[in-house]
Amino acid sequence: MARESYRYRFREGVELREAEDTLLLSFLAAEGIFGEARVRMDAGYAVDATINVIFVDAGTLIGQVINAVFTLFISREFGRDAFHVRRVEVRPGQNGQPLQEAGR
Repeated sequence: MARESYRYRFREGVELREAEDTLLLSFLAAEGIFGEARVRMDAGYAVDATINVIFVDAGTLIGQVINAVFTLFISREFGRDAFHVRRVEVRPGQNGQPLQEAGR
């Protein structure tokens, strides 16, 4: 079953681990609004380091909020030209791994 997601492709020179850490801050911000349990149930992401990409689930309101916060955070942290984002459909197992639950 395909899941609506956003695909963030980072330019060379951006440390993907730093971007993932920023994503985790976005999850934390969502927990402040929705609570830890709802974020854990309704949000997920996947990282594909081989192509410098992070996929973030957007199939729920919580996922959409996380994407909005993440986009703002990485724009400020790395610059607007450091990444490209677009909406895609991701199937579990596509691009190396399934979307992870927020709590993992």
